[in-house]
Amino acid sequence: MAEREDGEEEDRVLRARLEKLSGALEARRKSSRTEREAGGEEASDRGFGSAMGVGLRVGGEFVASIAICGFVGWRVDVWLGTKPAFLIGFFFLGVVAGVWNVIRTTASLSRAATSAKGQASAPSMTEEDED
Repeated sequence: MAEREDGEEEDRVLRARLEKLSGALEARRKSSRTEREAGGEEASDRGFGSAMGVGLRVGGEFVASIAICGFVGWRVDVWLGTKPAFLIGFFFLGVVAGVWNVIRTTASLSRAATSAKGQASAPSMTEEDED
């Protein structure tokens, strides 16, 4: 019977400790949320990380398109026995493909960012605006 009372006392102590820690954790979450909203640092960090990701992706695609096309041109030259002709042609084809990928990727991201901003502050069209 004494064992049972000790177990109940231990349960009460543990529950009190759990409630105290839960309260402290919830207060910490609220203060952290408030600091993030006030500072806005997390949003700017996320924007920087996203921009870095896009930059690395675009740069990688650009370099890869030049390298692949250059390699194909070199192999065609070896196969046909025409030394620099296809290498030069495919190199420039790779540059064009790389620039095209950069424009395509950045244009779609630009449209997405513009539409996100435009939804929040789009001017309303009324009959007076139509002249």
